[in-house]
Amino acid sequence: MSSSIKIESVVKEKNRMGECPVWEERESALIYVDINSQKVCRWSSLTNEVQSVSVDARVGSVALRQCGGYIIALGTRFAFLDWDTKAVTTILELEQDKPNNRFNDGKADPKGRFFAGTMAEETAPGVRARRQGALYTLFPNHSVIKQLDQVDISNGLDWSLDHRTFFHIDSLAYAVHAFSYDVHTGKIACPRLLYHLEKEEQMPDGMCIDAEGKLWVACIDGGRVIRIDPETGKRIQTVRLPTPRITSCCFGGKDYSEMYVTSAYDGLDETTLAKEPHAGEIFKANYFAWTLLQSH
Repeated sequence: MSSSIKIESVVKEKNRMGECPVWEERESALIYVDINSQKVCRWSSLTNEVQSVSVDARVGSVALRQCGGYIIALGTRFAFLDWDTKAVTTILELEQDKPNNRFNDGKADPKGRFFAGTMAEETAPGVRARRQGALYTLFPNHSVIKQLDQVDISNGLDWSLDHRTFFHIDSLAYAVHAFSYDVHTGKIACPRLLYHLEKEEQMPDGMCIDAEGKLWVACIDGGRVIRIDPETGKRIQTVRLPTPRITSCCFGGKDYSEMYVTSAYDGLDETTLAKEPHAGEIFKANYFAWTLLQSH
């Protein structure tokens, strides 16, 4: 099912590689990263202003801290970011034996553990070492465990509403996998294929879950987000966006009734960029409008 929903561009400031949007309720703001510009950004829905903090490495993901400020995964390390002072405090460095690796997508689990995965950078356009990445969990006491190994591009992740299932994307597998999840220990097990993307959907990137327990997957180079039913493993909806490099998505706004979708302009040649005026912007659509359309 394809949806012709009105999509609004809310952040016109273009991102080279906008990623990992997270709604920050206490600020009525969207926090996100621009990986390739090495920035953590915050867009205020109240003032429409974008602020940013520059960091010293590519930053793959950001999550909120209960005490204020953020946790980020940049380069191959976990760190705290104090927004007011712009101070970055390293917690732990990983994969020092893999200088070409960096952290990519990440998210906090229902108990406040931070899951983030790594990937190998390209050495030439379209060329990268395979299965060099991993998925890690950082616990509140700053201990770390490795959950997955031999990953190509660790990407979109989330948990089922009952916290019994963990969902994860390895982009170069073109698939979403489901794992059993022990919310008490934070460990994943028993992987199974949930959904394999079709050719026109291109490559899966970031992902989030909605209030009905359905997954939304951003399709980079596919110009869309797709809605998947984890119970059946079927795609049940497609929403097209006005630019091809769609990177991630999250819910936010009042009552979390809006979906925010990030995009990128890196990877587009000059000819394509000239035809893609919205590349790198961040979009908003009303989630209830989508589900209402789907139910009729």
